Amino acid sequence: MSTTIHHGPDGLSDAGRLVHGHYRQLVRTRRLYSLLALGMLLAFLAGALWFANASNAGKFFERLPFFFDFFIHFLPDDPLEIFRAMFDLTSPYEDGSQKYDYPVGRLYLIGELYLPEYIFQMLVTINIAVLATLIGAGFGFALCFLAASNLTGSRPVRFAVRRLLELLRAFPEIVIAGLLVAIFSIGPIGAIAAVAIHTIGALGKLFYEVVENADMKPDEGLRAVGANWLERVRFGIVPQVMPNFISYALLRTEINVRASTIIGAVGGGGIGEIFRHAIGNDHAAKTYAIIILLFVTIIGIDWVSGYLRKRLVGSAAFTFGA
Repeated sequence: MSTTIHHGPDGLSDAGRLVHGHYRQLVRTRRLYSLLALGMLLAFLAGALWFANASNAGKFFERLPFFFDFFIHFLPDDPLEIFRAMFDLTSPYEDGSQKYDYPVGRLYLIGELYLPEYIFQMLVTINIAVLATLIGAGFGFALCFLAASNLTGSRPVRFAVRRLLELLRAFPEIVIAGLLVAIFSIGPIGAIAAVAIHTIGALGKLFYEVVENADMKPDEGLRAVGANWLERVRFGIVPQVMPNFISYALLRTEINVRASTIIGAVGGGGIGEIFRHAIGNDHAAKTYAIIILLFVTIIGIDWVSGYLRKRLVGSAAFTFGA
């Protein structure tokens, strides 16, 4: 028995025409949803701009054309002043005056190397970020296994640990730093504590989500031979999740460098505090010098972090796969 397939004028069979019609309907539906989403986005944007204008006494749109005036007029007379402010210890003016209050003669000795103030303060900021990340990653590592549903059967324990992590990351670092600076006084101690507290909450959540997606077959095998909870975590889970843990920790280090810079504005020390004084006192050369230093530092940290992530995470993943 032979089956005859009838083709219409468009060259499609009845089944093909049905599939093609269904495809066109899906395309129309997707376009409709895309237009609705775009319309909602534009409506939210218009509402946000209206609220910004209303909360700024109706001068938001009035002042918007002058947005770039600050950057146009906030320029040093001589571009070389920027590099003098970053590296030199003498006044950029030939008469030796301190017209713009440059920190003349401020050197910091590290080992046998003398560093200008800005570079030293940038190192302070990096030190705050790295130390806070180590503390945050350590506590996040310890707490994440208790928050994972596939490792901790006790709901009260999971609930308590997850709420603790949420509390630690609920407030921005600058808010926590403002409180801790009032307790510990001005300096990097409060900044380290503030960034570390937020990092515990952030990395703890990322870590336990990675743990919950781990393959539980090694855990089942260890459970079958009588391994305890710590042994199952150590030998069955940690080798799987450690590459992702390292990747997240390195990414968080980059974020914490930026956060440490901002925290300097509230007395946390480092380059952020000097930046606040420079821009607040209308010191154009010093401000641009700090911006350039920050830009170069962030690029360097991003490159080093990417290199370490590729080397460490790639090596760990390869070892586990072997």
